[in-house]
Amino acid sequence: MHDQPPTSGTPGTSGTPGTSGTPGTSDAPGASGTPTAPELFTWEFATDPYPAYAWLREHAPVHRTRLPSGVEAWLVTRYGDAKQALADQRLSKNPAHHDEPAHAKGKTGIPGERKAELMTHLLNIDPPDHTRLRRLVSKAFTPRTVAQFAPRVQELTDQLIDAFAAKGEADLIHDFAFPLPIYAICDLLGVPREDQDDFRDWAGMMIRHGGGPRGGVARSVKKMRNYLAELIHKKRESPGDDLISRLIEASDHGEHLTENEAAAMAFILLFAGFETTVNLIGNGVYALLRNPEQRERLQVSLDAGETGLLETGVEELLRYDGPVEMATWRFATEPLTLGGQDIAAGDPVLVVLAAADRDPERFDGPDTLDLGRRDNQHLGYGHGIHYCLGAPLARLEGQTALATLLRRLPDLRLAVEPDDLRWRGGLIMRGLRTLPVEFAPPR
Repeated sequence: MHDQPPTSGTPGTSGTPGTSGTPGTSDAPGASGTPTAPELFTWEFATDPYPAYAWLREHAPVHRTRLPSGVEAWLVTRYGDAKQALADQRLSKNPAHHDEPAHAKGKTGIPGERKAELMTHLLNIDPPDHTRLRRLVSKAFTPRTVAQFAPRVQELTDQLIDAFAAKGEADLIHDFAFPLPIYAICDLLGVPREDQDDFRDWAGMMIRHGGGPRGGVARSVKKMRNYLAELIHKKRESPGDDLISRLIEASDHGEHLTENEAAAMAFILLFAGFETTVNLIGNGVYALLRNPEQRERLQVSLDAGETGLLETGVEELLRYDGPVEMATWRFATEPLTLGGQDIAAGDPVLVVLAAADRDPERFDGPDTLDLGRRDNQHLGYGHGIHYCLGAPLARLEGQTALATLLRRLPDLRLAVEPDDLRWRGGLIMRGLRTLPVEFAPPR
C-alpha cells in the first residue's frame, strides 16, 4: 500500500545533464573533456541501474532528462536531496500542476486512470484532501490491525507453496510472489473469493504490459473500475467486515467518501499494494540467492527460532534492491532550488529511491547486502506525508514469504544463469519478469 502506482513508461534513451534529452549518451568523455551521462532506460540499464545512478549522484545529482514517454523530468539521486524533495510541500502530487505540452498529456500517471475516473486517490492529491482520505483508511493499516491479518497471510503462503512444492521447480514470480499479495489485498478489501481470480487476471495485465503498450493496461483498469463500482453498490446495501465496507461507512467530520473517491481508493490500495509486494518478494529472494553467505546467515537465525535478523533483513532488502525504483510523480508549484539546481514551476520531479538508498554519504558499504544493518533509514517506503500507508502489511507479507520459503525449501536455488533473467522495463517499479528456481521436493 505504498503511495506508489504500477509501472509506466518503456525503455528508451535519456539526456545529458540540464538538457532536454540527447539519445544514446554514454559515460565516455565529451568534447569538453568532461564525462557525459550514462544511457538510461535501456534494457541493460534495467538489469543493473546502480552504476548509472552512482555516476549521476557524483556528477549530476539533480538531472534533467527526457523519459521514454517523451516527458521531460528531473531525477533526484542523492539521499539528502531525495529526503528533502519527498517532504517539500512545493512539490505537489496533483497532476494539475504539471506544465505539460500536448504530446505529454496523460503520460505521468497510471494508464487508464483518467478515462476510468480514478484520479482522486492518494497518489494524485495534496492536503487537505490527502489528509482527509488518508485518515479514513489509516486505521486499516496500523501494526495492530495488520497483525490480526497475519494468520491469513501465513495460510495463503503455505497454500501457494503446497501447489508447487512436489514439482521440485517453480517460477517464484508467477507461482508465489504475484498471487500472494493479490489474494491478501482482495481479502482485506472484501472482494469475494469467487471473484479474486478476475483481479489476478487484471493485475497480471498490469505486470505484463507495464513496460509496453498502454492499451491493455487501460482496458484492465476500466474493467476494475466497473467491478469496483458494482461491489461498492452491493456493500452499501449489505456491508461486511472489510475495508471497502469501512470506507463506505467512514465519516470524517460528517464527510463521507464519494463513490468516485471510494472506487479510486480501493483501486490504488489494490494496485499499489500488490505490485510493490510482488517485487519485494521477487527481488528479495533473488538477492538472497545471489548472496549465499547472507542467505545462510538468515537460515541459521530462523532455524534457531529468532526473528530479529528477519526483521532487519527485510528492511535491508528494501534498501539494497527495493521494489520501488522511483517515487511517484511530483510537480513544482513554484520555482525552487534542489541540490543546487533551479527547477521551474510546472516541472515534473522524480525522486530515485534506488539511487538515494545506495548513497555512500548516508550508508556504509551501500553496494553490500548486510541483513543485520542497523542504521538503515532507507527511503523504500518514502518519507513525509506520503510515507507508505501499507508499510506494516508489506513488512508482514515480506517477512512471512521469505521465512516460509527458507524453512520449507531450504535448498532453493536458481534454475537459470543470472544473465538469463529479464527485468521489467518501466519507470516506477523494479522487478523481475520471472524467477525460475529448483529445489528438492519436501518429503
